[in-house]
Amino acid sequence: MNALAPLAMLTRHDPGHVPVMLPEVLDALAPRDGGRYVDGTFGGGGYTRGILARAACTVWGIDRDPTAIARAAELAAELDAHAPGRALVPVEGTFGAMAELLNDDAPFDGIVLDIGVSSYQLDEAERGFSFRHDGPLDMRMSRAGRSAADLVNEADEAELADIIYHYGEDRMSRRIASAIVRARQEEPIRTTARLADIVRSVVRPDKSGIHPATRSFQALRIAVNDELGELQRALDEAPALLDEGGKLVVVTFHSLEDRLVKRAFAQAAGRVSRPSRHEPMAERFVTPDYVLPHTRPVLASNEEIGRNPRSRSAKLRSLLRTAPSASVRGSSS
Repeated sequence: MNALAPLAMLTRHDPGHVPVMLPEVLDALAPRDGGRYVDGTFGGGGYTRGILARAACTVWGIDRDPTAIARAAELAAELDAHAPGRALVPVEGTFGAMAELLNDDAPFDGIVLDIGVSSYQLDEAERGFSFRHDGPLDMRMSRAGRSAADLVNEADEAELADIIYHYGEDRMSRRIASAIVRARQEEPIRTTARLADIVRSVVRPDKSGIHPATRSFQALRIAVNDELGELQRALDEAPALLDEGGKLVVVTFHSLEDRLVKRAFAQAAGRVSRPSRHEPMAERFVTPDYVLPHTRPVLASNEEIGRNPRSRSAKLRSLLRTAPSASVRGSSS
């Protein structure tokens, strides 16, 4: 096989999945030959392909979605057959549990997380993530557990209002929750189109042009998948899985996520008030094992925003480990 074939295979353009801020993510990770990386949100495999195209290395790809894991298995087989020195290890599970899933393989030279829903999930009507295509009101990334339909038909009005307000940051949350409760008394809410119509009936479009149901759908998706809980668990666990010189890179899409990442990284890097030198505990202050390569988030380029509007709200933050890792690498077989 042509020596360039593996690279061509990894850089194939997939019009159904456009990884956000891929050049910036790869620059932050700086993949190297022989390196070990984790794509904690495999999805369509955009970041994984980019990492493997940059270097002859190994990537562990985590995803809770069985469909994404099937895609990862296909790519892993292609690599085994045609790209010696490059490998993908599919791992089914949540990125919030990466310490449990990957502890035997740690430490790693880089970990990347793209927080949110993938293009594949949004485009598949039967997954129920979007009102752009009518489908069952589902939204479960793992295809298991409580669905969005269960939530909107069973939660009381106060709980629904809280979810929409806190996770969707929608000031009309009480009005929307009341409309949902009234509508479900007539007939259970089972489809994305009906829920979108219910929200639109009580919320007028604003000048932004964004659909009135956008925030409510975001809120329900976050609640169904415990997305903020998953992110916080990952932020608690991932830094310790890094090798010295390794980076944790996180791309977020709204303020709720970015605030969690900003706070966790600042704490890890010791960017908190030091105790007073006059207090007895001051001598116990320890230089942190991590630093922030940049204090402000990296944003998508104007060119990318023009090509991919989803990137306009993206923010990239990274954390660099400067101290040796206590982790012991186990078998990666």
